[in-house]
Amino acid sequence: MRVSDFWRLMDDEFGAGYSRVLARDLVLSAAGGRTAVDALGSGLEPRRVWLAICEIQDVPPERRLGRDVAPKA
Repeated sequence: MRVSDFWRLMDDEFGAGYSRVLARDLVLSAAGGRTAVDALGSGLEPRRVWLAICEIQDVPPERRLGRDVAPKA
């Protein structure tokens, strides 16, 4: 997963504004007690950060891969 995919998933799940608040303020024990922004900045794999947020925010497993996007014709 790329960092851009992480942000797309965050925005799709939480909205563009709230996703930034979560990423900046929510401390993730699964990310070494860091926020998502700090974890990503230190090189932690974006998928691991995303899954840590999903766990703590109770995102259902069926939404952890993101919403379905129709292919471009």
